[in-house]
Amino acid sequence: MTLSFTRNPTRVVKVGDTAIGGGHPIVVQSMTATHTQDVEATVEQAESLRKAGAGLVRIAVDNVKDAEGLAEIRKRTPANLAVDLQENYRVVTKVAPHVDKVRYNPGHLYHVEKKKPVADKVKFIADTAAEHDCALRVGVNCGSVDPAYQEKYAQDEIQAMVQCALDHAEILDGIGFTRYVVSLKDSDPLKVIEANARFAAQRPDVPLHLGVTEAGLPPDGVIKTRVAFEQLLAKGTGDTIRVSLTLPNPRKFEEVIAGHEILEDIKYGRFRSVPDLGKGLNIISCPSCSRVENEAFVELAEQVRDLTQYAKKHDITIAVMGCRVNGPGETDDADLGLWCGSRVVNLKKKSDSLGAYGYDVVLDKLREELDTLIAARVGA
Repeated sequence: MTLSFTRNPTRVVKVGDTAIGGGHPIVVQSMTATHTQDVEATVEQAESLRKAGAGLVRIAVDNVKDAEGLAEIRKRTPANLAVDLQENYRVVTKVAPHVDKVRYNPGHLYHVEKKKPVADKVKFIADTAAEHDCALRVGVNCGSVDPAYQEKYAQDEIQAMVQCALDHAEILDGIGFTRYVVSLKDSDPLKVIEANARFAAQRPDVPLHLGVTEAGLPPDGVIKTRVAFEQLLAKGTGDTIRVSLTLPNPRKFEEVIAGHEILEDIKYGRFRSVPDLGKGLNIISCPSCSRVENEAFVELAEQVRDLTQYAKKHDITIAVMGCRVNGPGETDDADLGLWCGSRVVNLKKKSDSLGAYGYDVVLDKLREELDTLIAARVGA
């Protein structure tokens, strides 16, 4: 039997030839994991994602050469393209002519022109987007929240994310730019649920992009994502989704398939039971993307999962991150964290560094630290 859910009355945001919000079908999207400068590989993957059912394909652009590659990619795929701005917001002028949507992270805006008001930077992005017929996504991420909000809401990290998103929505509304979507992401599905519920309660008119960042390897990563999606979408919250999985490049399209399967199950009331993520071992790992500096990261994540099975009953979180952008910040909350560089893996205990180790020896060191952590908890 098909179930009917009352969707939040969001405005419609046009992105290329698709529409997000306003009761339109929920859009599944994904992100390329190839290096953007490798035009052939990126076009091939964008087409793979599009043909699998991605209504939107996101590409990372970190520098001028990436932007030049993007221009050629745009010519060779009909996919609706979004670009992911990093620390330098001014690169928007180089990418907006070639995409349908631009995603900026409020937490990254302070990296450039630190004395310039945030509202002025947002206006620059929005004016450029409007000039080139682009939509925007305000992408608030748990590991890179604007320091001003982290300080103000030190006792409530979820509210730091929510208030940041609310304030940026107000800035965009104030300059007359309403063609935007908001996302609030965390690696903990329960925090994703709470953050999006709080935001939607205050701004039910703004379309929301849902995702559990660093969900990890399938099938666990799909299960974590289901926890958030089932609870939010069933309550009418959410207009576009991404299932962020740690996958090798040839299998990246599986994110799109998983997204459609989750939507289909929710539509027909097939809600699956999920494990209590508050109990037992929890391994999080980021989705592979073009920022990964060593593809051995994916294999390492699988090895960490296999190695740690003996600790399954212990309430311990291990994070495996694939790049320097998300790695340092988003391993801070994990009991043990690994963020992967091109040649070494940085091992952490909470926010404290335990050193950098080669890919061939880091697992031994991880096991030592895990055993020490278990012994301390058992003996407490």
